[in-house]
Amino acid sequence: MCAGRLGGRGCQATAAPRSGTLGAVNASLFLIGIGKVLFGIVVGAAGVLLGARVLGRLLRWGELDEELKNGNLGVGVLGAAGLFALGLLAQHAVVATFAAMDLMYRGKRLAAPMLGRFAVYGLIHVGVSLAVGAAVLGIGAFLFGRMTRGVDELAEIRKGNVAPALVLGAVMVVIALMAAPGLETALDGLLPLPTLARDEVVEPL
Repeated sequence: MCAGRLGGRGCQATAAPRSGTLGAVNASLFLIGIGKVLFGIVVGAAGVLLGARVLGRLLRWGELDEELKNGNLGVGVLGAAGLFALGLLAQHAVVATFAAMDLMYRGKRLAAPMLGRFAVYGLIHVGVSLAVGAAVLGIGAFLFGRMTRGVDELAEIRKGNVAPALVLGAVMVVIALMAAPGLETALDGLLPLPTLARDEVVEPL
């Protein structure tokens, strides 16, 4: 109690001591965010590149490294489009994985087993999505080639022709955009999502 003038008007308010809860929560969110960033780097650098190599085997555009070393612009353009298309598919899988893990572990303290389980489920989910995505893009490119019987796009691309590489690359990007939502829904079955009762609402933290 302050004994200042007119009922304590001249007194200064004393700030309440801060609790350590907010700091702990922010530290957990920071570590989780760093983990997601590292996971995204691994998927983007290694996973998508491996998926592109699988796609290259399916389309038989030749050895990507060797063709790039020889300056084959056609293969370079198609490879870049394949990487972009696979990145679109993988991005949906990564977002779905993060959302599922956030739902599973909401309100729980950060622990090593939790991170290990997250890494395992995330790598399986994204790995399957990249493999399925490469197959989807390969099938789509094959069907497009069957519909354009007057031009053998892949043969021209191997020769370094950029024009068919641009067209086929655009087709793969469009296929990725169209297939990504369905692929995300199908692969959600691989994640052990909690079952909510009817009309049950999860209160945000």
